[in-house]
Amino acid sequence: MVGPERPQFVLFGSSIVQLSYSNGGWGATLSDIYARKADIVVRGYYGWNSRRAVQVLDQVFPKDAAVQPSLVIIYFGGNDSMGPHSSGLGPHVPLPEYIDNMRLIARHLQSLSDSTRIIFLTCPPVNEDKVRANTSEVFSKLVRTNELCQQYSDACIKLCQEMGLKVVDLFTAIQKSDDWMNTCFTDGVHLSAEGSNIVVEEILKVLKSAEWNPSLHWKLLPTEFSEDSPYDLVAAGGKRTLNPSEWTFHREIQWN
Repeated sequence: MVGPERPQFVLFGSSIVQLSYSNGGWGATLSDIYARKADIVVRGYYGWNSRRAVQVLDQVFPKDAAVQPSLVIIYFGGNDSMGPHSSGLGPHVPLPEYIDNMRLIARHLQSLSDSTRIIFLTCPPVNEDKVRANTSEVFSKLVRTNELCQQYSDACIKLCQEMGLKVVDLFTAIQKSDDWMNTCFTDGVHLSAEGSNIVVEEILKVLKSAEWNPSLHWKLLPTEFSEDSPYDLVAAGGKRTLNPSEWTFHREIQWN
């Protein structure tokens, strides 16, 4: 590990997480927002469901690690919610088991440290027409519907409410966007830059409103090496320097 030590934010989930640095992804945006404030660590696994996640909890989040994450953002549900295959193979996880698995994930993370915070992301909607159009001959028929997505999303929200956990309702948030089916996805399932921006906005809302001590909102975290230096850029008057450590003008979106 390189120093100085910063808070560690871990993104844990399936392809929505693995691809979070692609196509203007939400993981990349969080890394920009939290530059010099926190390290964003990606543990995303394309095609995974909550059943596989439970199997690797001790490997991804060992309880005896010298440094435990300050924040874990978890997303599983899209693959779980896919319709079952007659062979019994595939990513489908029955809803009651999905709930149990997500509870196990939450409890494991809660056991890491008293200061480890948790945010769950619910299953987002999909563009059903595009999903059907993108079906490949390599795979059997994919059953992915918004009716199923909503069931798993609602179950995740209910579980978080029962456990006192923070949750982002992506199923609802994405559908508030104009023409969301065409603008928020690359292939009907995975997020475009616009879809990812919604994820970032909703996560920042949670971080800003959470009564956590210390706060994990980017504006309240200390900036690494933020002290003034004579080596910074010289101001127009030529008598002082300008510290650029808090500058954000480069961002297309000025995040709150």
